[in-house]
Amino acid sequence: MADSNNTGTKPSVSDAATDADRVRAFLHQLQDSICQRLEALDGRSRFHEDAWQRDKGGSGISRVISDGAVFEKGGVNFSHVFGDSLPPSASATRPEMAGRSFQAMGVSLVIHPDNPFVPTSHANFRFFIAEKPGEAPVWWFGGGYDLTPYYGNDEDCRHWHQVAKDVCDKHDAALYPRFKQACDEYFYLPHRQETRGVGGLFFDDFNELDFESSFAMVQDIANSFVDAYAPIVEARAAQPFTEAHKQFQRYRRGRYVEFNLVYDRGTLFGLQSGLGRVESILMSLPPEVRWVYDWHPEPGSEEEKLYTDYLCPKEWV
Repeated sequence: MADSNNTGTKPSVSDAATDADRVRAFLHQLQDSICQRLEALDGRSRFHEDAWQRDKGGSGISRVISDGAVFEKGGVNFSHVFGDSLPPSASATRPEMAGRSFQAMGVSLVIHPDNPFVPTSHANFRFFIAEKPGEAPVWWFGGGYDLTPYYGNDEDCRHWHQVAKDVCDKHDAALYPRFKQACDEYFYLPHRQETRGVGGLFFDDFNELDFESSFAMVQDIANSFVDAYAPIVEARAAQPFTEAHKQFQRYRRGRYVEFNLVYDRGTLFGLQSGLGRVESILMSLPPEVRWVYDWHPEPGSEEEKLYTDYLCPKEWV
């Protein structure tokens, strides 16, 4: 590997294929380990696997869990797509990418629990590499994880962010505040003027370190996801709830749908470019959602507290 520099080190042409293979192997292992731990948390339901091939180049494994003891619906997807050239939408702002072959691979997951006191969680870890004969490849990592509660809980939020901070601090103390701010800014619904949840970590186009250091950081963050989420699930999954709680959960899930279909870059790229598989892209949508015209929470209620105390950027650790 070349030494690092300020613009982001690129692996040599001879190493590019090896690096992509290593990332792919890790992402397969990540999908397996997350599914195993989530199945153990649920205790009843197991993931259904759907392996698929993409006619234009690529493949994937979609795994979905549903109607479980804990998880109403969840999906953990691996995808690896490639092609001879990027679509115009992907190279419009980066003309140096035009004419390059590419590979894009990643693991994405969304978990929608049954109990309204257990938050929805999302994570995504991806790698992109574009190559052209005789030139160094262009690569970057992206990803992170975020938490979307329906009923806020300070203990859960502090734990979630502490795990995120600890894993970032292993690599650089400057990463957590930077990735947290990016998460708060990205998972925001402008038309609602509220964040989607209580945030977490988000990074994209990350190649400022050498490949080995960047890859190590991504692996550590990815492997910390279940450590951040599992204790929250275990603490809240047996908490009693009413139909009113469930109705509010369904109402708030509408915000999740709005964000994913209107603002999420990965969803939009997959649907608009034709590079994605529709069933896998829309796996992130919850099974039951409701929209109520001009609804507002009762003053002083736990539902109102979600808006006033949680759906705004906040320092948790």
